[in-house]
Amino acid sequence: MRPEDIPAVIKVLKEEYKRFKVPYVTEVASHQQRDPYMALVSCIISLRTKDSTTREASVRLFEKARTAGEMLRLSEKEIAGLIYPAGFYRVKAGTILDLSRRLVEAYSSKVPDTIDELVKLKGIGRKTANLVVTMGYGKPGICVDTHVHRITNRWGIVKTKTPVATEIALREAIDKRYWIELNDLLVAYGQNICTPVSPHCSVCRISALCSKVGVERQR
Repeated sequence: MRPEDIPAVIKVLKEEYKRFKVPYVTEVASHQQRDPYMALVSCIISLRTKDSTTREASVRLFEKARTAGEMLRLSEKEIAGLIYPAGFYRVKAGTILDLSRRLVEAYSSKVPDTIDELVKLKGIGRKTANLVVTMGYGKPGICVDTHVHRITNRWGIVKTKTPVATEIALREAIDKRYWIELNDLLVAYGQNICTPVSPHCSVCRISALCSKVGVERQR
């Protein structure tokens, strides 16, 4: 795939996206009018957790606390119980509580709106920081998760070994107007069509443009 193919690819991905379920973190951001704190907490819960579980856990937690200040009224044990059975729910409960305390004490309860500032917070990596900046504030950023990393390398638009390297490469390869939506589009496509093992190339509308790097078996 060439950089000049990206506009056509994005158009197809947008059309296909309508058939798939919207990732929960995106749903939170849109329904809550870009609430950075809720987007941040949902993203923490979502790590190594199925989207359906993230949805249910986040709903239970947000019924009790929707701001950093409200979260501090809960104990770590209460938070863990509310987000169970999210993966590593006890660790995540501690992370959520520590982050909430830090936001209240150092940022006047406001979630930072830059990637550089967000990654200073314990437990926040570039993936989460990009997601909060894009979903919470509507600012340019590229959230690279396993789907974005896998698919863009499979396309051949980047040749990278890590998500951080992929993010840097994509900032050079893809026009900024596509940055924010790229994660949502590729998460949905990666879960339904461009799967990790044996992707559904026979029904993929961008198959002809894809270099299929690393694809050993396809359907």
